[in-house]
Amino acid sequence: MDKCKHIGRLRLAQDHSILNPQKWHCMDCNTTESVWACLSCSHVACGRYIEEHALKHFQESSHPVALEVNELYVFCYLCDDYVLNDNATGDLKLLRSTLSAIKSQNYECTTRSGRTLRSMGASDDSYLSHGGAQALLRNEDRMFTALWHRRRAFLGKIFRSWLELTPTGKKILEEERRREEAEERRDKARKRRQERKRELKAEMEKMPPRKSSRLQNQIRMSSETAPCLQKPSQNMESVAELKKTYTSDEVRLEKISDSPIKRRPTVTPGVTGLRNLGNTCYMNSILQVLSHLPIFRECFLKLDLNQTQELLATATNGKTRSSSKHLSIAASTLHVNENQEKVKGSSSVRRPSVSSGLSGGASKSRNMELIQPREPSSKHISLCHELHTLFQVMWSGKWALVSPFAMLHSVWRLIPAFRGYAQQDAQEFLCELLDKVQQELETTGTRYPALIPASQRKLIKQVLNVVNNIFHGQLLSQVTCLACDNKSNTIEPFWDLSLEFPERYHCNGKEMSSQYPCLLTEMLAKFTETEALEGKIYACDQCNTKRRKFSSKPVILTEAQKQLMVCRLPQVLRLHLKRFRWSGRNHREKIGVHVNFDQMLNMEPYCCRESLKSLLPDCFIYDLSAVVMHHGKGFGSGHYTAYCYNSEGGFWVHCNDSKLNMCTMEEVCKAQAYILFYSQRLTQANGHGKIPCPSTAESQQHTELADCSMDNSSS
Repeated sequence: MDKCKHIGRLRLAQDHSILNPQKWHCMDCNTTESVWACLSCSHVACGRYIEEHALKHFQESSHPVALEVNELYVFCYLCDDYVLNDNATGDLKLLRSTLSAIKSQNYECTTRSGRTLRSMGASDDSYLSHGGAQALLRNEDRMFTALWHRRRAFLGKIFRSWLELTPTGKKILEEERRREEAEERRDKARKRRQERKRELKAEMEKMPPRKSSRLQNQIRMSSETAPCLQKPSQNMESVAELKKTYTSDEVRLEKISDSPIKRRPTVTPGVTGLRNLGNTCYMNSILQVLSHLPIFRECFLKLDLNQTQELLATATNGKTRSSSKHLSIAASTLHVNENQEKVKGSSSVRRPSVSSGLSGGASKSRNMELIQPREPSSKHISLCHELHTLFQVMWSGKWALVSPFAMLHSVWRLIPAFRGYAQQDAQEFLCELLDKVQQELETTGTRYPALIPASQRKLIKQVLNVVNNIFHGQLLSQVTCLACDNKSNTIEPFWDLSLEFPERYHCNGKEMSSQYPCLLTEMLAKFTETEALEGKIYACDQCNTKRRKFSSKPVILTEAQKQLMVCRLPQVLRLHLKRFRWSGRNHREKIGVHVNFDQMLNMEPYCCRESLKSLLPDCFIYDLSAVVMHHGKGFGSGHYTAYCYNSEGGFWVHCNDSKLNMCTMEEVCKAQAYILFYSQRLTQANGHGKIPCPSTAESQQHTELADCSMDNSSS
């Protein structure tokens, strides 16, 4: 902040310990990182990102202003912001220059009175002049430095001469001699190998080039088929090329695969790391989870909105008014030209390694990294297109690491709240990403429907149906009047369930959090438990039936209780554990309690039995698909990783940005979960994983729900 009123009242402490570099460490934990010195007393402590001892000192002593001794920042705890102004006497400016002089050993910093400041509290009664004091300090420093080096050289000679006479010293000297001889032998062998390589290279250059039988056969076949390929006309060649054009990224991957060094699947599909581009772990973990959900992944692998947006842009700009057939041909040729340029220079491709198997991550596969361009791959910003491109690369089995620059810049442009490199929340990012993808699909399908081919419109509608329904469920909010026992039902949609911890887990003690783990079923039971409304605040319809609508009689208010129950189950159940809670002013602390969850979850105890009584028992069974974890202490800091189940390989993988490791189910259950993803078992068993249509169970679910609501309203 520009002006802080607490700086004006500041009076620096006398003989402050900050002027002594030997005391630049925390008095409590002895760390030298992020050291803050209180300007009202001689206390020195660490910052809030280490152990928060400086913050505890402020809470105990009410000293608001502190200075960071390494970066020279000034922070006010009462204003909760960094301070830019100074007090009337200019103490902060003088203190900063003094500390800079101490760190750089530059003694030319003087006070307003002309005295030279020193780091130690030595004081000379004999007052020297300004120039004489500076010269004296420089001479003393040089003299002490020269004396130190001279003493060190003398002591080293004496020690070496004494060591040579002792048995231990003789052994040490013998070992040093042997090491030197071994190093000389290695150098000679290395020089011989280099010389041999140079001789072999010279011999190879002198030999005439030879062609292998494979190359000779290819040349013979090409010479035989060349006359046949030159007969068709140029128009037929262009039409054949356009027929091969499906999507922009298929053309790009086809061009890459036709290169002399053909890419073969060298890693397990889906085991592809995402490089952290600067506090983007929240985005990487969510993208890994979405790509490991088969229903979500398959629909975006089929859909690419790039061609559709080209058609809409052409129609909007009024470049041509011809039929949709001509527009599709023009768009296809445009994509071919664009992708040829992309293959040449837009994305950096590194050659694959010879290793095979589970080689995901950055440990052994720097040469298997795909670096996306700094800007999105299409001139039309589209999150659906970037998801399509990213999923194609991640599940091709050809790349072990991807740098998702294009995805990050698309997120920055379409979701401004996540622009920059600040710490973000993974749950908020997931909600915003799904919301933007849904809006994009809706607007693309409704604009100029006559220009979009029927197959593309049908595919967009199916993908939109998946995005809308994969996480979509319904809650039954039931309010019961305690006076007449009348029940009022309201249907509310949900895309995730935010589960609160029971009250006894709201503690800061590490012993308490580690000793008593919380159960996921306990949190679900708390979410669906009956809650009594405070006081007489409910206007019951049954109790107010005799009262006319425009009557002057007051409304009868009664006591009531409320309960939430699940009345429609989603295909993928998202459980958000509310680990962050407000404690005090502008401070959110994390609840570090471990939550015990199982690989299988039965949702039947938390559902409305009247509305779901006709469903099969397997409809209530969910299997764990992914877990998002938050590592760290606070809300504004930390790191996100994810555990994902790879359906192609049948194993669990820990996704930590560019590092991917196989893991067991026991390791997954020990994780400190933040978001849990459960997939419905019946949907997976019936094979509705690609692009599902509304099932018979869902239609029965809606019918029972309607009957239930009609019965309650009639009663």
